[in-house]
Amino acid sequence: MCELFGMSSSHPLNMERELNTFRLHGGRLADNPDGWGMAWQDGSAFHLAKEPIPAHQSELFARLCGTTNSSLMIAHVRKASFPPVINMNNTHPFQRTCCGKEWVFAHNGMVPDIVGIESSADNPVCCPTGKTDSEYAFCHLLGRIAQQFHGLSFAEPTNWIDNLAEVSGLVASLGKFNFLMSEGEHLIAYGHDRLHYLERSGSDQSDATQSNSVLVATEPLDENAAWTIFQPGELRLYRAGKMIGRMMTQTMSSSNSELR
Repeated sequence: MCELFGMSSSHPLNMERELNTFRLHGGRLADNPDGWGMAWQDGSAFHLAKEPIPAHQSELFARLCGTTNSSLMIAHVRKASFPPVINMNNTHPFQRTCCGKEWVFAHNGMVPDIVGIESSADNPVCCPTGKTDSEYAFCHLLGRIAQQFHGLSFAEPTNWIDNLAEVSGLVASLGKFNFLMSEGEHLIAYGHDRLHYLERSGSDQSDATQSNSVLVATEPLDENAAWTIFQPGELRLYRAGKMIGRMMTQTMSSSNSELR
């Protein structure tokens, strides 16, 4: 049911080995043959590449694995479920402008009820172009984030990341909701039931500076014992490869949730 890969680092890295392993999860090593996508930061902007074809067959993805150097990236391989329609609009990651920032988002799991909830929300900042519950969930998150950025009267008295953590737990109450998200500075990772992280640090031998990086993936991409599973409902916030925030959310039964 789809897989995620993300990276945040204090300096640009080439993730060829990890990305190639992840690419093979797109239809060869795992049953995710229905599209792939990757968003990576270059300077101050995100680049986005995606195709509605099996990742392991993609010449473009294979080429990007070897040539991409970035300090922030999010990648996805898709198993089409809701809806089972394979096209570009339904392929992750999704990208939107909100609150003066470029956001990217990719999801693993199923939360089909969010489609009806978000369709009736009159969201002024995000309108889905595809049919996936994932994109509807992304728009729902952005709508709640925008309440904080714009200081609307119905905004909750918390900062935007606290608000994001709260609504992530509410969306997760509708099914299964693991995601990676970024606004160009932070890597936001939410593990509802299936996500792992690998944190690394060390000194650069050329100038003795400290380097930090984190990899986040649905399943560990190698046999490194340091991969750690997310706690259920755990949201982790990284900047330049270092964790700067961690929140635990409480998922509720859908009958008690307060999504709107």
